[in-house]
Amino acid sequence: MTVEQAPSRRSVPARVAAWFGVDSDWVRVPVDAARTRRIDAAIAAAFLVDGMLGLELLRSLDALGSPPGPIWLQHVLVAAGTIPLAWRRRWPLAVAALLSLHLLVVGIVAPGIMASITMQVAYFFAIFTGVAWARDRRAMLLVVGVILLAMAALIAWQFGVGSGVSEILKREGETLEEQGLFSPIPAYLAYSVIINVLYFGGAIVGGQTAWRAAQRRDRLAEQALTIERQAHDLKRRAVVEERLRIARELHDVVAHHVSVIGIQASAARRTLRRDPDSAESALRAVETSSREGVTQMRALLGTLRSGDEPENPDDSRAPEPSLADVVALTASASTPGLEVTYDVVENPSGALADVPAPVGLSLYRTVQEALANVRRHSTASAARVSVRVERSPQPHFAEGYAEVEVVDNGRPRTGTSGSGLGLLGVRERLATHGGVSEIGPRVTGGYRVRVRMPLGSLPDADAGSRS
Repeated sequence: MTVEQAPSRRSVPARVAAWFGVDSDWVRVPVDAARTRRIDAAIAAAFLVDGMLGLELLRSLDALGSPPGPIWLQHVLVAAGTIPLAWRRRWPLAVAALLSLHLLVVGIVAPGIMASITMQVAYFFAIFTGVAWARDRRAMLLVVGVILLAMAALIAWQFGVGSGVSEILKREGETLEEQGLFSPIPAYLAYSVIINVLYFGGAIVGGQTAWRAAQRRDRLAEQALTIERQAHDLKRRAVVEERLRIARELHDVVAHHVSVIGIQASAARRTLRRDPDSAESALRAVETSSREGVTQMRALLGTLRSGDEPENPDDSRAPEPSLADVVALTASASTPGLEVTYDVVENPSGALADVPAPVGLSLYRTVQEALANVRRHSTASAARVSVRVERSPQPHFAEGYAEVEVVDNGRPRTGTSGSGLGLLGVRERLATHGGVSEIGPRVTGGYRVRVRMPLGSLPDADAGSRS
């Protein structure tokens, strides 16, 4: 079995490779390629003009030594070391390698031009850009390694074995005398090494730091975009869930009132045949049920028309039924052919009023759907609706529960089959509130629908007095 090596125990090459992003799949590319090319072209032009002006100033000061060739060739060398910067972010490694080669060649044939401030900044800028913008990080390490080896070879060639340094340090044909803590030759060698380490090391470290900073910015922007997309998806999901809720409400309202209207219409027809004078009350019941159903459907449709994202969705809704309204629902469900009774158990007394509105509405709709199914699909002559609210801790319900149970004494009526949407709505409400259910035929006969949902903590009655 192999054990993955901890990051703190990685080898030095592995740490260096990780810091340079060798295994990273992120690629740095310009946000606006056309604008980037224009900026780089302007920078290259500025370096070219400044380099040529600096060349003439150095010639005027006789500070170039003895550069080879005519004056135009010296300007060509400056142009060759500055114009490639126009493509520094398009081909970063190629430009870095080309200007490093320029440094080597010009440093040998015309060291005065190579040492000018403009060319030194151009070389530094090219290496910095090569590290900061290289898309292939392994190739970048290879190119940078070759550049460092070439620069070390140039320095060694310039110094020679030591005699070259002695010639450099001679002033008016005489070797410099020791004046400080170090002798002239070791001091010159150490000073040159420090300058080159800071020069090339600064370009490499600065370029890599810029690359990592750009990577962090890009990832932060990507995370911000992801968060924005998720927020949009959540908002859209909330709209979908609200529409599903309204669809369930419409189903329950329509199913309940249509079934009641059907039963009342049938009773009115029978009453009309027996006693036409007393049929008015039966027809009035049909009218009342239809008006109530239309009113509730209009309220739900108004919620749909109020917009996908109202500032306060609760403001656009009509008052919704609660668990306390089950008693009225039960009373309206009783018909000459179906007697519906109601009982409630509270612990403690008055706990029914503290049931949260979403839980109360879901339980109310469950009773409504169960009674509609009894009327449509059962031969039952009696049904019992029980409401229980328990505030003491119970297994799986740490803060108590609210429960409704609808039991009838009938058998399934032949020739009737529902769509299943009602029970689907009950299960969706259970999933929303984390409740449990027992739905199905009883061993002793009849059908049971029992749904139990958890209660949240009660609001702190003393919060206002303590604040």
